[in-house]
Amino acid sequence: MKRKGTGPDGLVIVDKPEGITSHGVVAKMRWLAGTRKVGHAGTLDPMATGVLVIGVERATRLLGHLMLTAKTYEATIRLGQTTVTDDREGEVTASSSAGAVTREAIDAGIAALTGEIMQVPSKVSAIKIDGKRSYARVREGEDFELAARPTTVHSFTVHGQRTALAEDGTPVIDLDVTVECSSGTYIRALARDLGEGLGVGGHLTALRRTRVGPYGVESARTLEQLEEKLEVLPIAEAADAAFPRWDIDADQARLLSNGMKLAAPGLGVDGPVAVFDPDGRFLALVEEKGGSARPVAVFVG
Repeated sequence: MKRKGTGPDGLVIVDKPEGITSHGVVAKMRWLAGTRKVGHAGTLDPMATGVLVIGVERATRLLGHLMLTAKTYEATIRLGQTTVTDDREGEVTASSSAGAVTREAIDAGIAALTGEIMQVPSKVSAIKIDGKRSYARVREGEDFELAARPTTVHSFTVHGQRTALAEDGTPVIDLDVTVECSSGTYIRALARDLGEGLGVGGHLTALRRTRVGPYGVESARTLEQLEEKLEVLPIAEAADAAFPRWDIDADQARLLSNGMKLAAPGLGVDGPVAVFDPDGRFLALVEEKGGSARPVAVFVG
């Protein structure tokens, strides 16, 4: 039986379990919210868990802007083995003992992958090449290369280190790490590149996203919890939390509701700003350019 929506349009912060795709979570949320108008910001692989931001109804229009915000991940990197997918779900393609790798070398390798870097995405990513997903090309056995892309790793820290033996007997090192990064950063690629730089190979064995912009895992709900009670963060609260706020008067609100530009008061913000009328109603996202506030998404009218 299809379930009717139980809350206003807005965001649902899901704690995604392992073993389900982001699209699978969207399908579940469509049933729970009783609407087809559901989307997500920032894909998580089936292996990954943690924060997945879901937009319902009008809030789907916020998602593209939310994807540009910073993200935080907890991950485990295994040094000593390379896999075809750069994570534990792929076949091991090479093994090399990590027994001689020192902590000093690990720290130097991590430092080289911190800051503004050029990163080659994993080939099993969802990046499109001539309209076709990269992972689909891998499945079909195509041989191709992806171009490096600029990204920013704000911090990359190790908070746990263990030695172990892989299934084939190779001495490996498992690193528990926290990564704070810009949108478009591939944690699997960081694992791959760290291992490659150390000369022993590396891949990801666990990944949990703990934050997307202002939305942390502490406020996320599991699918089971959402089945019991669908918690939707109203669109005005979601916008207020995620973007700088600009309160305008009634005359400005009328103009903006009609899609007009406003004279900007020197907002000094690079990116979208959430605009509210005197009653606290969320009106639009705007960007300041050339002294004007140009609407990028209007939510009233």
